[in-house]
Amino acid sequence: MTQSLRVGVIGVGHLGRHHARIYGTLPSVTLVGVSDTDTSRGHLVADECKVPYFQDVDELLSLVDAVSVAVPTSAHGVVVTTCLQRGCHVLVEKPIASHVWEGEQLVELAKVRGTILQVGHIERFNPIVEVMRPLVSQPGFIECHRLSPFQPRGTDVDVVRDLMIHDLDLLLSLGLGPILQVEARGMPVFTDLPDIANVRIFFESGCLANLTASRISTGRLRKIRVYQRDRYLSVDFGGKEAVMNTRRSLEGGTFEVETQHIKGDEGDALTRELGCFVQSILGNPSARGVSGEEGVEALRVATQVVSLIQQHAGHSPR
Repeated sequence: MTQSLRVGVIGVGHLGRHHARIYGTLPSVTLVGVSDTDTSRGHLVADECKVPYFQDVDELLSLVDAVSVAVPTSAHGVVVTTCLQRGCHVLVEKPIASHVWEGEQLVELAKVRGTILQVGHIERFNPIVEVMRPLVSQPGFIECHRLSPFQPRGTDVDVVRDLMIHDLDLLLSLGLGPILQVEARGMPVFTDLPDIANVRIFFESGCLANLTASRISTGRLRKIRVYQRDRYLSVDFGGKEAVMNTRRSLEGGTFEVETQHIKGDEGDALTRELGCFVQSILGNPSARGVSGEEGVEALRVATQVVSLIQQHAGHSPR
């Protein structure tokens, strides 16, 4: 009989709570327990999942093979370091860390300890992204919009590392080549950090990507539009659907535009992400999560964007 993988969840707020719930449903997994600095919340989620609550993280780590870390970004470095030093495999929510150097240290520590380190860039696991990838070929222009209403949760980081980093990670995974130039503008509105940002990224391949992210919008929007020769693709991440317009040549030198509506399956992205993490640990060669190195690269670009926004803002008042 195959031994069950013992997992725990550190940080059971908005996201960590779902990590714990889903782990409890995955095959080959035993949810050992949860830990959170908020004891009442920790006990609540533990009771929901019918597992123990551990106030002492070290005690939980002594009983598990792997953990999800869903604590505030500012604590990623310390918590993930502790987990890796104890020999635990780690899936940490994005961004991998507060600083690039900190993320690089985590990647190096995981290598030294022989443990798996993956980052929770969940949009990679959206079913419609799997449909989109083979349809993208030598794009010339890409538009990304990621908008959401204001919520106090997550405002310990700016909108770039809170929301836009999803799209930055996706772009970096499309094989567009090295980045040649980045232009960025943004501003704080409700918080002390940028709440809205617009970025233009020029790739060596010739592709230009224009990204907009806002956490102060009146509605929600998660879309990417890809323009390439003879094809335009509009992908709605929230609706898990896409529209593809393709030029078809006709006799006589004319052409028509064929429109195709595409639906992704109804699979849950977080379930896919956690399942991939588990399968990676179990040695499944087809399981490919977002590596620590990829998480660092997404953070590197996000950090550059934030720096450019700050440079342009100068000493402007909030």
